[in-house]
Amino acid sequence: MSHPIVIPAWPRPHWQASDEDILLQFYVFGKFEAVRVPSLDYGSDGLPPGITATNHHHPDLRAWEGYPLKGAMGRMFRDDAPAAYQRAVDAPEVMVVRGTLKDSPDTGYLRDTLGVLAGMLDIGGVAILDPQILGLLDADAWRRKYLVRDGAPIRNHLLILRDGEPQPNHSWIHSRGMRKFGRPDVSIHQVPERDTDRAGALCQQLAELQALGAHFSDGQRLEVEGLPAGVVAHLRGGLGDPDFNNTFVELHWPR
Repeated sequence: MSHPIVIPAWPRPHWQASDEDILLQFYVFGKFEAVRVPSLDYGSDGLPPGITATNHHHPDLRAWEGYPLKGAMGRMFRDDAPAAYQRAVDAPEVMVVRGTLKDSPDTGYLRDTLGVLAGMLDIGGVAILDPQILGLLDADAWRRKYLVRDGAPIRNHLLILRDGEPQPNHSWIHSRGMRKFGRPDVSIHQVPERDTDRAGALCQQLAELQALGAHFSDGQRLEVEGLPAGVVAHLRGGLGDPDFNNTFVELHWPR
């Protein structure tokens, strides 16, 4: 890439310090040249303190309990992104980029990490897996999504999901990926079919507000356009939660 795009760090205008940690985790598959990762081309001075990159022979990593290309998760990637999956499976090496950071008033840590990931693609990386948003992209698709002039939108760093509820014709709308920002994910239960688009937009809006530093308190009533009574936020979960691996803000759609 002759003129790499510099990745910006956006401010967090609603930031209030929290005791929640930021977690970043990525797998970069490829065959890497033994050179310095050219992260400066992307505006990154390298990985921030607390985030490390370790190089593994792929066959060794396959025996690891948390290996992401096996089991149900591996089958999901194989079905959803077969070309990227095959490139990842065939790669002889894997760079594991992972670590935790204290809450931060800006996203320089994310810019610096993404710059390193982009540089890894320039020296032999063929695919990047982000387990927090269940995303596997080949090198070209990753560049299109994250190397965006003026910065990729916050939405690109998150996953908004829709799942069924026990009650017929109702959905559960929820996010994944908010640990990248040291904030809870968003969970909206009991959404009627007619309101799924509005609930999805609300889920994204609340997630983006938190990515910009906002906090919601337990029992806080949130005003929502078109819902006269609004919704009430309840803080739930923890790092061991099976649905989020994170804390989350739970909302119930009004009946």
